[in-house]
Amino acid sequence: MRRMSASPLLRIAVLLGLGALGGCNAGQEPATTATGSEPSMYRSLASNDARVDPLTARDMISLYRRNSGLGALTLDEGLQRVAEAQARDMARSGDLAARGALGDRLVGAGIQTSAAVENVSAGYRTLAEAFSGWRDSAPHNARMLDRRVRRMGIATAYAPGAKYKVYWALVLAD
Repeated sequence: MRRMSASPLLRIAVLLGLGALGGCNAGQEPATTATGSEPSMYRSLASNDARVDPLTARDMISLYRRNSGLGALTLDEGLQRVAEAQARDMARSGDLAARGALGDRLVGAGIQTSAAVENVSAGYRTLAEAFSGWRDSAPHNARMLDRRVRRMGIATAYAPGAKYKVYWALVLAD
């Protein structure tokens, strides 16, 4: 009999569901899904009004970190604003470095931190695709699994006339 294995993303989705049921997110509200039966991690963000669900992103990345022996992340309003500005500017310009160095952007936003990293990317239509892309890229994966970080902000922006359409910014800090 041939054994069929589930994709890594499917395993993460199942674990997220089990984690929410088992209370793994103690002290934090579990992520909600988009309207209808489709989980928000699979919802296309290729439209003007679409936004990544930061709760689902937090849960997904936190579960991945916990499976690697690291702590969960919390959402941070300041980091969220920095990520939103980066995603918007990348979408406007089509350039992943549109806003300059992360440290300068954090200082400009009044955020003091001793450790901060970010993942920027473009072209992924769903959170599931972006997460898989980051996980499969050694530099992006290392930033998601940085032992120093505890807080995050994540954002997308859509540019219908741009080459990549959906632009992503994930900002992580201690």
